[in-house]
Amino acid sequence: MRDVQQPRAEREPKTVLLLNANAAGGRAAGYKRQIEEHTAKLPRRPMLFVSREAQTAIRLVEALPARSRVIVLGGDGSVNQLLPSLLAGGHTLGLVAVGTGNDTARALGVDRMKWRVALDHALQSAPENIDIGEIRYTNARGFTQNKLFISSFCTGFDAATAQQAQSLPHWLGGMPRYTIATLIMLSALSSFDLRISIDGQAIHAGPVLLASALNSATYGGGMQIAPSAAIDDGALDLLIAERMGLLRVLSLLPRMLLGRHLGEPGVIHQCFGDLHIKAQQPVPMAADGEYLGEAVEARVSIQAARLPVLRARITL
Repeated sequence: MRDVQQPRAEREPKTVLLLNANAAGGRAAGYKRQIEEHTAKLPRRPMLFVSREAQTAIRLVEALPARSRVIVLGGDGSVNQLLPSLLAGGHTLGLVAVGTGNDTARALGVDRMKWRVALDHALQSAPENIDIGEIRYTNARGFTQNKLFISSFCTGFDAATAQQAQSLPHWLGGMPRYTIATLIMLSALSSFDLRISIDGQAIHAGPVLLASALNSATYGGGMQIAPSAAIDDGALDLLIAERMGLLRVLSLLPRMLLGRHLGEPGVIHQCFGDLHIKAQQPVPMAADGEYLGEAVEARVSIQAARLPVLRARITL
């Protein structure tokens, strides 16, 4: 008995739009009708799927033919949840920024585009490959987990701030949301005892305020934490802020918002391919702005040129 051959059309890559109705505090759901009206005018109308649950969107991506074009209408969290399925299917990622933080959209050069322009760009442009970060971490209960990220991996104060930001009102967006969360966390400023090595060489042992691995220049809704970081350079950027008092943090924070903190006392910046962090006590961690919980150890590595994306080149 011969296997039934799937029709050729069913095996061909597709173009789909995935609208995260929960993005931007639920405001993204209001785009559905406008998107339908806009795409109805196109010669080849892409399929639009609206989802409020991550697992539903993941199953949709997993069911697509290999090397499809997946255009996400959402934010950093929407993309982060889909990364394993996108990579497994060899799919190309497009992004229309209708989320809260939008640091991934900034890295792709589409954060300031009107949604119609960004959508048309994602439908028409040619893909380019970008790097992906991978984390293997051990949580406070001893279980090991894996996580991917496009923009950032955070340990310490900034990860705790990401958790705080998620609890703020949904109408707050971008940098204001992260700035308010930062000010709240400053009221109970803590340091974390970490042992940090990059590419097999120990570079720090002792208390830190934070230790972040960046694949993009910004995190926290636009804070220029690693101005020289690029998503296609085959490396990640490590930023460490050593333990410091409240007044020092307050004086440094405006510089961090503008990307002028590198070289300041207590700030360490280095590029790397592999990072190892070991904590004396469980420390909060986050990836692409999504809180992961507390962990005692993490290894971060880069997968160079791993994900095809639809990006916009910024010309000056």
